[in-house]
Amino acid sequence: QVQLVESGGGLVQAGGSLRLSCAASGMIFSINDMGWYRQAPGKQRELVAVLPSGGSTNYADSVKGRFTISRDNANHMVDLQMNSLKPEDTAVYYCNAGIFTVGGLRSYWGKGTLVTVSS
Repeated sequence: QVQLVESGGGLVQAGGSLRLSCAASGMIFSINDMGWYRQAPGKQRELVAVLPSGGSTNYADSVKGRFTISRDNANHMVDLQMNSLKPEDTAVYYCNAGIFTVGGLRSYWGKGTLVTVSS
């Protein structure tokens, strides 16, 4: 049973910083892409940043220059450093990973962590 567990969300003032972490656990053979998505109230879930196992990072235009994604392959973790936060960054942030298990490759999601940026 594979699980993704996020941590690090919370309330921060505009201009502040937060760091989100996500840890994958279970019977994992390997992990392809690891990334972060977010869903603001009344909006669809959107990509924030994704980091493939062997490729280049992809960021949403709205977070370029402010957010940095990184991963620890040995420990199956992915982090999102968020700087210069804006009220429009308020959302539930979800970790996502493409994980190989005995059953093959599948996309897994965490339950989400709430980030609230006050103005």
